[in-house]
Amino acid sequence: MRVLVSDDFDLRKIADSGQCFRARELADGMFRFITGDSVLYIRPCAPQLFDVSCTAAAWETVWLPYFDLSRSYGEIARSIPASDPYLRQAAEEGRGIRVLRQDPWEVLITFIISQRKSIPAIKAAVELLSEKYGRPVVTPYETLYTFPAPRQLAQAEEGALTACKLGYRVSYIQDAAEKVASGELDLERLREFPDAELFERLKTVRGVGDKVASCIGLFAYGRTAAVPVDTWIRKVIEVEYGGRNPFPAYGENAGIMQQYAFFHALSHKDRFAPGRAAAGRFSVRYT
Repeated sequence: MRVLVSDDFDLRKIADSGQCFRARELADGMFRFITGDSVLYIRPCAPQLFDVSCTAAAWETVWLPYFDLSRSYGEIARSIPASDPYLRQAAEEGRGIRVLRQDPWEVLITFIISQRKSIPAIKAAVELLSEKYGRPVVTPYETLYTFPAPRQLAQAEEGALTACKLGYRVSYIQDAAEKVASGELDLERLREFPDAELFERLKTVRGVGDKVASCIGLFAYGRTAAVPVDTWIRKVIEVEYGGRNPFPAYGENAGIMQQYAFFHALSHKDRFAPGRAAAGRFSVRYT
């Protein structure tokens, strides 16, 4: 089936944007995304046209919300004022990124895993966990595994989880799995809560602080005002804004602006190296 996507939509940038850890680029420009039990193979075939492996019903009910395609990211990028030249440039370079609406359980666990790990290391740990505890899914292209269910991880032995390269995060994952499996933390019901209460409920899980809670809010619950502040965003704030946090000024779009800045920082790591604060200051002017 072919679908038309008329707004900003770049599969490679989405897969490389640090918000999902199971997206893969395969051969011939094809990308694979997984959410829950659903697997999508998608390939650009013409400007704004994409071949997709799912049915029309699945595209409408699963993947259109997943890619947040009801929102115009082009309009959001164009709303950045001339007084913020750095973010204008970051949005231009990051054009095509979208904030995904992922499964809350998977985002909870993967962002617990993400602490003090590089993106390749996170991806490797998530795949090990899925291969060991997930359900196999055979597609025309590969055999892959769904993300483990809460009960499966709640019943997993500590040593087996440690073997998945989870390190000190094992106890955090066990606590999250037990809370979700028992119903103590109802991830679906959390959709009803306002941002502040949602984040506080998430932080009842061991290992979930402000940054991880903000990631879950942004990447699972669509709370686009949430701005996760990690090492790279701290560097952006220091180097480009002299220590002043620019994101709250963007209100409900603040988290989307953060994604543009995060992607830009990953793409220009030398700009944010130690000692570059003064030299790295963005200097483009718009008239």
